Amino acid sequence: MHLKRWLTGIIAAPILIYVIGFGPRRFFHFLLFLTAVQGLVEFFRITSKEAPKTLRWIAYGTTFVLFLLVSAGELFLLPPLLFLCAAAPMAYFIFTYHRLEHRSTEILGKAALGPLYIALPLVMLVIIDRFPRGEMWIFFLLVVVFACDTGAFYAGRTFGRHKLHPQVSPGKTWEGSVGGLLAGLLAAYVWSRFSSLFVFDLSVLILAATLAVSGQIGDLAESMLKRNHGVKDSGGILPGHGGILDRIDAHLFAIPVLFVFLSWK
Repeated sequence: MHLKRWLTGIIAAPILIYVIGFGPRRFFHFLLFLTAVQGLVEFFRITSKEAPKTLRWIAYGTTFVLFLLVSAGELFLLPPLLFLCAAAPMAYFIFTYHRLEHRSTEILGKAALGPLYIALPLVMLVIIDRFPRGEMWIFFLLVVVFACDTGAFYAGRTFGRHKLHPQVSPGKTWEGSVGGLLAGLLAAYVWSRFSSLFVFDLSVLILAATLAVSGQIGDLAESMLKRNHGVKDSGGILPGHGGILDRIDAHLFAIPVLFVFLSWK
């Protein structure tokens, strides 16, 4: 499993570098859309297998419109589109359920949560891509989150003694979490030395620390979903990594942090 994890990463890394750094921007945005859809498929598979197929397709359709308009630069439509994530499933229930059952609201909540949890952060990545040197900021995000994930794994295996949250993720420890944070900060510093993107000052230090912590919270959030529904992995599309959602869970919480930083920068 560990070897497969590294092999998958080694194969995927040059593809991601080309797509993010040198490929056509619309192709990158389309790849993000496909990632969001696959993430939604896995999310519904974990949380609501009983959800009607029509409700799932509403989520996929909403995600498509979201990416299409944001990629085209129509950002003023973003607020009503976000409302549509909740309004469309509610309208579906109004016109298809003659007797509202107790679990209807639960299914409705999951249908609305999926696009907001998965598609919205990835759409923010499309907007970040439009910032000056946006592709370099995306690389910075990936490097910090990857370093944090790797540092937490090895620090936890080597020094782990105190459980971080055994009810959610029994394998994670406080020692691993601290190791991940330090690895993320180190990655940000190294990036500043070999890139002219920024000077490693206090604001970048806070940004890197917040990205690392947010990424770990995102990892725990997906672990909570899986554990609550008795699922080990969200899927098997990535050998050694599980599903798409297993691979991007940390990024989903870290992307909004970078988005806010660049918006106020």
